[in-house]
Amino acid sequence: MLMEQLLNTPAKWMTTSQDDRDIVLTSRIRLARNIDKTPFPGWATRQERAKIWEQATDAARTLTAMKGAYCFELSNMEQQNKQLLVERHLISRELAARGDSSGVMISKNQQSSIMFNEEDHFRIQAIYPGLQLKRAWTGITKIDSELESKIPYAYNSQLGYLTACPSNLGTGMRASAMLHLPGLIITEQMNKVMQAAHQLNMTIRGLYGEGTEATGNLVQISNQSTLGETEPTIIEQMNRFISDLCHQEWNARKQLLKGAPLTLKDRVGRAFGILTNASILPTKEALGLISFVRLGASLKMLDPGLLKEINSLILELQPAHIQRNQSSQPLTSETRDILRADIVRKYLGRFSLTIND
Repeated sequence: MLMEQLLNTPAKWMTTSQDDRDIVLTSRIRLARNIDKTPFPGWATRQERAKIWEQATDAARTLTAMKGAYCFELSNMEQQNKQLLVERHLISRELAARGDSSGVMISKNQQSSIMFNEEDHFRIQAIYPGLQLKRAWTGITKIDSELESKIPYAYNSQLGYLTACPSNLGTGMRASAMLHLPGLIITEQMNKVMQAAHQLNMTIRGLYGEGTEATGNLVQISNQSTLGETEPTIIEQMNRFISDLCHQEWNARKQLLKGAPLTLKDRVGRAFGILTNASILPTKEALGLISFVRLGASLKMLDPGLLKEINSLILELQPAHIQRNQSSQPLTSETRDILRADIVRKYLGRFSLTIND
């Protein structure tokens, strides 16, 4: 019942747009924390993990932000529901693969969540629409401070917060943003962007983080360095880089529009045409075509109203969402592709193909 309540009310950050260009979809802050003098999850015995789960969830339930929160222990959860939470970026793929005494607590508004016994005892997350890293940091700081007052954290005066992976030592913070960058990718400028990110100790990954590709021209940018820098400094560097990147992306979009308007109009029109007429749509192809529709809407070549609503479509065409919404029986990948095409046709059928010059 709790899972149904959660899935029937997707958070606004999943389905809304913050600006008329929709370059930055979401901002997220994630903190890695561990309980003092307690084995990390990967080294803990089953009995120790069970004790950690009980201690951690008991404390988390008392947090102000987690009043009325959803709480799930993953060993009792169906694989499809785990995948649904991954697709909504509420849990990591790594947590979904964990066993007993691992789980998640998700706030009522789904802006905050705490993963338990993933790589660390706690992975605290705050996520907001658009470029709002400072707001996300303000929200997560309150949760972190309140939790630390109830459970002593593993901390070293020289190394900072102690974590299972050395790359998270120090602040234990990952600040990230999800961006739609068709202009820079189409104009083949991403190598320069990645080089610049590397020089600033940032990394660029795909839609679902490490090990995934930039499907649909969607990328995640996050800090790599957590040791030796303060949280405000990291957030300020991220804000500057992402703001500059948005400027570059918008210039690349205008460059496409000015340099080859007919070619761009053709690609946008073809994408819309295929999406509204296809009978079979694999996920990767659908996201690639939707990227051009989003691009066309941001440039006002298509109805700008598409831009504010299409995030919902991206969510609904993911494999586990199609399975949940369309059938109680397991679906083959081919059947999902057929159903995905049907969903996209019905959704985009409300808009006209009229392309403005």
